Amino acid sequence: MSTRPYRQVLKQPALRRILPALAVSALGDGMTMVAVAWLAVQIAPAGQTAVWTGLAVAAYSLPATAGAALFSRLVRRLSGARLVAADASLRALTLGTIAVLAVTAQLSPLGFVLLLAVSSLLHAWGGAGTYTLIAELLPPDDRLAGNALVSTFQQAAFIAGPALAGGLAAVAGPGWVIGFDALSFALLAISCAGVPSSQRPPSASSGGWRIVLSRPQLLGLLGVTCVFFFLYGPVEVALPIYVAHDLAGSPALLGAYWTAFGLGAVAGGLGAGLLRDRRLSTVVAGIIVGWGASLLPLALTHAVWAGLIGLALGGLIYGPFTAICVALFQQASPPELLSRVLATRTALTIPSTALGTLIGGPAVEALGAQPTLLLSAVLTIALGVAVAAAARLRPSVGTPGTNVQSHSPMR
Repeated sequence: MSTRPYRQVLKQPALRRILPALAVSALGDGMTMVAVAWLAVQIAPAGQTAVWTGLAVAAYSLPATAGAALFSRLVRRLSGARLVAADASLRALTLGTIAVLAVTAQLSPLGFVLLLAVSSLLHAWGGAGTYTLIAELLPPDDRLAGNALVSTFQQAAFIAGPALAGGLAAVAGPGWVIGFDALSFALLAISCAGVPSSQRPPSASSGGWRIVLSRPQLLGLLGVTCVFFFLYGPVEVALPIYVAHDLAGSPALLGAYWTAFGLGAVAGGLGAGLLRDRRLSTVVAGIIVGWGASLLPLALTHAVWAGLIGLALGGLIYGPFTAICVALFQQASPPELLSRVLATRTALTIPSTALGTLIGGPAVEALGAQPTLLLSAVLTIALGVAVAAAARLRPSVGTPGTNVQSHSPMR
């Protein structure tokens, strides 16, 4: 694989400064994925562990949807760098507060959830700003390489982040892990300071949601994605409870599970280009069914090695999903509306996972961790089968029966 496109990306001075900060921030988020759940397990009242774990995990993402709407008029005219800096600054402040309170044993479950909720208010715009920044700073031919670097950072964070978090949380406590994440966001905000604002005036004639509604393929793909992420949500509650209670494991073991997923996801993401000649409906249905099947070793056995292999294969299967979806949205969006369209997508997909996470708490309390994992697996497989059947019966609706290559720049 030629490295020339990536060299072209790194010739851009602003990106040479921001990309390392994005990588560190992604690592911090990968660490916090373990730390938030583990800290919730530690501080939750007896008998309410699953409920507070679900609330904490959901609070770290769900309010982004409200923020996408509430702050639209204030931030939609900002450049990509300013959007990233605003989100990073808010996260640095709130996560830093959580870290200080946790380390000093002053953090209550309610305070934890509320601070996490505030930290995520601008996250839909921050995520949209990252890819908008790539589009603003790079010519069209180099944007795919820039997007690929950002996606690689995010996927790689699942490899190193959970493993580092597991070790650090076991030795020093999850509060210190969250403190590192706060520092990483502060670094990201500072790195954006010198990036010039885009001079292109944003269009006021349309919004992100209108663009999505006008393209049935995007609307169908977004709907399927939301259901897929919703069914995944309970896994983020059930897995830490399964490790802590069913296996009597440590944060290091939880980190190992997510690291296995991350290893697979990086490999799968790098192989996304191999799917460019496949029908979109086939790819989406296959990924959904494959992810559901990968949960079965966790749901049906207590063998750690089987669960690790299952999550690694699940990551491999899931890896191309985000790259395909984001590429479709980027190509279909007018440049001046790109941040709004991506924020709309994020505002809908984030709560899908978060709502699934919220339901995961009561489900684990009522059914147990493994039965919840099994239910998620079975329903996810059923969704994939339904998508495949719907595409065969009505190929022009939902996830249409067209080639990924004809709609995606990944070629």
